[in-house]
Amino acid sequence: MSAAPARDGLTLAIGELSRRSGVHIETIRYYERIKMLPPPPRAANGRRVYGPAQTRTLAFIRRARELGFTLEEIRALLALSGEDGPQACAEGRELAAAHLAEVRAKIADLRAMERVLAETVRRCDAGKAAGCPLIDTLSRPSP
Repeated sequence: MSAAPARDGLTLAIGELSRRSGVHIETIRYYERIKMLPPPPRAANGRRVYGPAQTRTLAFIRRARELGFTLEEIRALLALSGEDGPQACAEGRELAAAHLAEVRAKIADLRAMERVLAETVRRCDAGKAAGCPLIDTLSRPSP
C-alpha cells in the first residue's frame, strides 16, 4: 500500500512528526493504540507516514495534557472538533467549565497547603518549639 500524501503533498516520518508536534515517538504510537490518533497510512516500505492533520491533532493533545485534561476529556474534545454549531460549542464549554472548577479546587488546596507549610517553616525558624514543628504538623490528621 502506498502512502497517500497529505493535502499539501507533505508526508512525514514518525520522527519528523514527533519533532514538529513536540510529542515523543512512543507517545504517538500509544495514542494510535488507544485510538486517539487514527492509524496512519503506510508507505510502500511499510513505514507509517503522517501529514499536517496528525501534527495538529498531536499538538492539540499535547497542549490539552499540559492544561491537565484527562485522555477521556481530550477524546471528547477531539470528537467535538469535527462538529460545528452551537451544540458542539456548548458541550466544549461544559467540559472546559468542569475542568476549570477542578483547577480552581486544586488551587484552593495548594493555597491551604502553602499556609500550613509557611506556618510550619516560621515555627521552625523561631527555634523555640520543643521537638520539630514540621514533624508535629505532618503527624496531625488533615482537617
